[in-house]
Amino acid sequence: MATPVTQPDNSAEPQTELKRVIGPGLLLLFIVGDILGTGIYALTGQVAAEVGGVVWLPFLIAFGVALLTACSYLELVTKYPKAAGAALYTHKAFGVHFITFLVAFTVMSSGVTSASTASRSFAANFTTVTGFDFGAFGVTGVAIAFIAAIALINFRGVGESVKMNVVLTVVELTGLLIIIGIGFWAIGNGQGDVSRVWTFEPAGDHGVIWSVVAATTLAFFAMVGFEDSVNMAEECKQPSRIFPKVLLGGLAITGVIYVLVAISAITLVPAAELGEGETPLLKVVAAGAPNFPIGVFGIITMFAVANSALINMMMASRLIYGMSREGVLPPALGKVHKGRQTPYIAIIFTSLIAIGLIAFAGGVPALGGTTALLLLGVFTIVNVAVLVLRKDKVAHKHFRTPTILPIIGAVSCFFLVGPWTGRDLVQYSIAGVLLFIGVLLWLATVGFMRMQEKAA
Repeated sequence: MATPVTQPDNSAEPQTELKRVIGPGLLLLFIVGDILGTGIYALTGQVAAEVGGVVWLPFLIAFGVALLTACSYLELVTKYPKAAGAALYTHKAFGVHFITFLVAFTVMSSGVTSASTASRSFAANFTTVTGFDFGAFGVTGVAIAFIAAIALINFRGVGESVKMNVVLTVVELTGLLIIIGIGFWAIGNGQGDVSRVWTFEPAGDHGVIWSVVAATTLAFFAMVGFEDSVNMAEECKQPSRIFPKVLLGGLAITGVIYVLVAISAITLVPAAELGEGETPLLKVVAAGAPNFPIGVFGIITMFAVANSALINMMMASRLIYGMSREGVLPPALGKVHKGRQTPYIAIIFTSLIAIGLIAFAGGVPALGGTTALLLLGVFTIVNVAVLVLRKDKVAHKHFRTPTILPIIGAVSCFFLVGPWTGRDLVQYSIAGVLLFIGVLLWLATVGFMRMQEKAA
């Protein structure tokens, strides 16, 4: 599809204040762990409710759209191996401060929103597993305490955070492999109904095509996460060399796992039943292996969503740090702790936003859909930016994607943003509020910088 070219000597690697501690193995686990998590554990049932037995199809389409955009990210991250990700690429391509800031804020918001959703899911699973009834306020309190714990891990350093990610990724991957194993074991023993895998059951009067489109907008939330890795570029060893094979490999692994999980789930549990509630995979375990301790799988689910929260908060803080270093945000947000060498002000800032979302925003479907909506908009811009930046030559060689891929990527991402997809309107409301806050912050940032210029 796309061919990476010969890479430069390590001596040409850009200097950074952040520690380069992430090798190909840790990066692969980071990517796989970021993509796996809240989406597949919580949204499989909702996807099934839209399309019926072909629940695997929207995940497969979402994988294809993500792969197109991933190729654009690969060209840009190997060309500009810095922490700011999409915002940096937008800044270099268009040079408009407002657009750069808004993209940075959108990506940061999507990460924090995703982490906040995962935190609420963690708290809900915690109350279920422990049997304690904390009430609505109690769940919120547990979620806030959980985000505070994530912030402390993040503050200790990327090495500690990525090591924690390794443990959590192994746990969440084990949970999905259990689902796949239960499903295929049951199929081998004549349980379930394999014919459901090929059965369309469109939701309402949408028809087959638009039901698949609506389901794909949900399934896309389960595929996002690969873009977070580019914000760790300054902490990777030889990023221009390792990113292409690691990112594409991570996407392929997660795509296969998702399709197998979807097939296992729909074989054992009918679509209508799978679409009820927020714990679809627990129903699969109960149907295929009734003697398996459900509480254990509930704990695995908690670890899975915990991993999503950790990685998204790592991404958000590094993005804020990177944009501060680029002069788009106030310098204070780019401060690095002398002892831990972590962007501690950015960590505090993003954690406070997450707490606000946990306390006042909606649940998994609304926030998960909003996360995908925001990122699809960003992906559209990134796919255009990679074409614009072809005229910008750099000293080192890098990955180059075929021109047709970012064109198809931009069109498909833009299509999935629109209301014609059947997306819940509340997602546009949440996104609108977040972008309005972004505009206010941009105005405050411009005013702050002007005050600094006058003082100088």
